[in-house]
Amino acid sequence: MPMGCGWACSPARASTSGGPLALATCAAARRHQQQRHQQQHQQRRSVAAQAKSTAKEMLAVAPENRAEVAVILDLAEQAAKGWSLTWSRFVSPPVAADALKAIGQLAEVSAIAWGGYPQAERCRIVIGRDELLSAAQADPSQLEGVAALDIRGNFMFDPANHRDFLGALVGTGIVRDRIGDILVQGEGGAQVLVDAELAEHFEAELTQVRSVPVETRLVPLQELRVPPRQEQEIKSVEASMRLDAIASAGFRMGRGAMADLIKGGDVRVNWREAKKPSVELKEGDVVSVTGRGRLEVRRVEKTKKEKFAVNMVRLV
Repeated sequence: MPMGCGWACSPARASTSGGPLALATCAAARRHQQQRHQQQHQQRRSVAAQAKSTAKEMLAVAPENRAEVAVILDLAEQAAKGWSLTWSRFVSPPVAADALKAIGQLAEVSAIAWGGYPQAERCRIVIGRDELLSAAQADPSQLEGVAALDIRGNFMFDPANHRDFLGALVGTGIVRDRIGDILVQGEGGAQVLVDAELAEHFEAELTQVRSVPVETRLVPLQELRVPPRQEQEIKSVEASMRLDAIASAGFRMGRGAMADLIKGGDVRVNWREAKKPSVELKEGDVVSVTGRGRLEVRRVEKTKKEKFAVNMVRLV
């Protein structure tokens, strides 16, 4: 009888059907079956251990970041199995910080956040074995996962802001998390960091921003023109920690105007769009306003009159 998938091996059957050769074949089949059972058992234990490990790694992750960090941990598992680097999509600073913290608990891989230049806000997480990442940790610019685009046009009579350039980029059919920082450069246009795999797509498809025809071309990261970072310390006493109150004081503008920016989707708290002017802020929160920079709430103290003395730093 041919030994197909349904063939059952036993010593008695082998001795009557083929002598010593059949017995040897039967023993080999039993060893193979035992090895397969052992492999399946090890795989089940590995899956259980991985689930337990992942749960442990997620404990320190902020609840609002867990879905994105879970995806990045899956990429880390892929990187541990092979000898190649894996890249996440672009993520916000809080997600990047949580992801790096979680990956730091893994034994076989390490990771760095890279957005095309050292001060980048939106970064991709690149993950790999230490042997592969050691050189990149000293000089991430040698990595190929982030590309720089130069978008040139004459915006003198139709100025474009961050939202306009983002809208034009997404309008080519690409989702937001394939796009990094956007460096608006006045009347000349902007420079944008993107997933390197999509550079050619944007070169071909991004031909207009607002009413202005533009030329989009790939440039080396070394040609990025990153504006110098300036810090301004601001102190204010407010009746509440409402977003519109703190942000209007920090950005030196009227509270009504700030409320309009919030309702228009131009204000983010900790890199997430703020929905209402009444959102309560706390120490450590970061408020971003499109085209106006960021505001960090450094310290909050209660005054004798039950008001809030707020120390802030504006980054422009």
